[in-house]
Amino acid sequence: MKYFLLLLFFFQTLLYPQKRVSIDSVAYYSKLAAENVKENNYKDVLSYTQKSINYCKKNNKIEDEANQTFNLGKIYFDLKLHNDALEIFNKSIVIFNSISRKPNNKVANAYYYIGLVYIEKKKYDLAETSILKAEKIKENLNIKKDVDLINLQKGILSKKKGNDKLASAFFTIIAAKPENTVLANTKAEALYQIGTIEAKNKRYNLALIYFNKALELNRKGKDLNQKSSILLALSTVYDKLLDKTSAYTYLKQHLNLKESIVLANDEKLGVNDYEAFKESQRIQEDLLKAKENKEQEKNDKFSKLISILAIAIISILSLLSLSLYKNNIIRNQSNLLLKEKNNELIAAKNKAEEASKARSEFLSTVSHELRTPLNAINGITHLLLEENPKKTQMHYLSSLKFSGNYLTNFINDILEINKIDSNKMEIEYISFNLKQLLSDIQNSLKEIATINNNRFILKIDPNVPENLIGDPTKLSQIFMNLINNALKFTNNGTVSVIARLRNSTNENATVYFQIIDTGIGIPEEKLETVFESFSQGSVEINRKFGGTGLGLTIVKKLVRMLGGRIRLKSTVGEGSTFSFELNFKADTKPVQIKSKDKNYNPEIFKDKKILLVEDNKINQMITKKMLSRKEMICTILDNGEEAIQILKNNTYDLVLMDVHLLGINGTIATQQIREFDITTPIIALTAISLNENREMLISYGMTDVITKPFIPEDFYTTIAQNFSNS
Repeated sequence: MKYFLLLLFFFQTLLYPQKRVSIDSVAYYSKLAAENVKENNYKDVLSYTQKSINYCKKNNKIEDEANQTFNLGKIYFDLKLHNDALEIFNKSIVIFNSISRKPNNKVANAYYYIGLVYIEKKKYDLAETSILKAEKIKENLNIKKDVDLINLQKGILSKKKGNDKLASAFFTIIAAKPENTVLANTKAEALYQIGTIEAKNKRYNLALIYFNKALELNRKGKDLNQKSSILLALSTVYDKLLDKTSAYTYLKQHLNLKESIVLANDEKLGVNDYEAFKESQRIQEDLLKAKENKEQEKNDKFSKLISILAIAIISILSLLSLSLYKNNIIRNQSNLLLKEKNNELIAAKNKAEEASKARSEFLSTVSHELRTPLNAINGITHLLLEENPKKTQMHYLSSLKFSGNYLTNFINDILEINKIDSNKMEIEYISFNLKQLLSDIQNSLKEIATINNNRFILKIDPNVPENLIGDPTKLSQIFMNLINNALKFTNNGTVSVIARLRNSTNENATVYFQIIDTGIGIPEEKLETVFESFSQGSVEINRKFGGTGLGLTIVKKLVRMLGGRIRLKSTVGEGSTFSFELNFKADTKPVQIKSKDKNYNPEIFKDKKILLVEDNKINQMITKKMLSRKEMICTILDNGEEAIQILKNNTYDLVLMDVHLLGINGTIATQQIREFDITTPIIALTAISLNENREMLISYGMTDVITKPFIPEDFYTTIAQNFSNS
């Protein structure tokens, strides 16, 4: 084999003598291209860039070829030749990746421009994929200077997909940056995009402020296309405000600027110049192919000389091939079996997902539909209890109230699990005081601890930062469920809640939590299933202590959402320990603790005119009765159409609007009312479902939300607060 390789090298040297290395002319072509860019002569810019690429190919300068290919893509992008730009940027990425598997900044920039091209072509999913790839590479390379450009495009993509809230968040961050020449165009674009969102929501005066700020910044950045868009936006808003003079002025400026941009682009590269360049490229490719064919002929000659030696090698390889052939047959049979099994697994997975979706939708619908009759049960119970019932009736009414509250909590737990499983729940990142949060929970559960004669101990590591950034609402849900269980299953014992600092830096803190009780404990065989829905330790425990078996399911899912993992240790008769670890951002700013004041002056209700829009007769009766108890005057309607008409001609102090109405629903009715009345408080009454949330209802113009079945005290408090605000 050694002598064969030496002979092969000899023939190759004989047929292909070493060529002289030519002088590197990449810099020369780049210089010529740059000079023609200044002269707006893009025909020659394209020509010299392509010559530079051909030179790199000829001399095997792969890195230079990759850089020059990227430059060609950028030229096509600037000329708005998007299909050509897309093809060339992808070529440059392939060449860069052939040099090194580790991407560089040029690869990130190529993905960024590919994203911009896809945005122009309205392929937003592909655009988002490319922009995120660019962002990830720049993060790995620790390149921070382009963060604002990336965030701008992420905001634009969020807006294109209809997520105006997320888009506004991106644009606001950029708009808040200090002014400088480098950031001028980016910041101007962010302000312009915010203005378009405000205009879309019919907040035209606010939109004008953002558009004018964008126009002022644009004078520094000097982006003519951006300026043209801003002028058109200003014209459109003034037209909506019926200021026809201003609308015409800005429209005229936009059209003049647009015409000058088109003329400038035509001067850069005419249609004939582009076709001539593409024809030149085709000719060069044909020449390269001809050269490759010539090279192939030489290779054929070389192949004939080594064919004799190859016969010997082929004979040996034939024996190996026979062995490989047999192995390949066995491997193909195994692969076929694996493929069949994989298809079975995929089919089973799809069925499981469909079943899970159907279950989620069913439970959501059932829990939603149960809320309306449950509101009637709870409401009538509350009214009967307030009418001084007989002592013999109190036991029945108290039992009815307990059952109603139990069903309400049960339905809420089902909806909570469905929201988590359906990815409808979002994590908040706000500043909160952990010590205050745990102390408040301790105070709220002292009565339960006293009933079972338990000691309730709270231990917080003094090294835990005073203020953390996270989701205090979900954290409270976790602790309320775990501590409630601990107090419920412990008698004459101790329940301890412990928070310890595991590790910390200037910005991050990892906190380890434990909830320890000395209660009845959980059998070892039940430790794996106790976190499953509707699961408890045993039938006897369920009968004795009650409960739905959903609390720990919610805890497990919430802890996982927050980035942690719940662990359980338990011994029957000795107690249980639940533990988990969560990461937080430390906040150096003090948290202002807000307390929700439920006290109100009953005089605020007297003689207030309330319009109740509700199509359920029982709920009409209950709600009117509750309003009358506070000396409020209630008018009842059962559809949204009549509500719109009566509010046009009459004044009310507050509107209670059921969301689900026959005909147009409550949200659409509120939207139309807000077109002529922006002051009257409108409170949504809703048996809130999986696809509803407070923010969505507020976005239609509602000022507050009351969830069915409502707690009477919360019902009155919410109404009182809206009277005070109005």
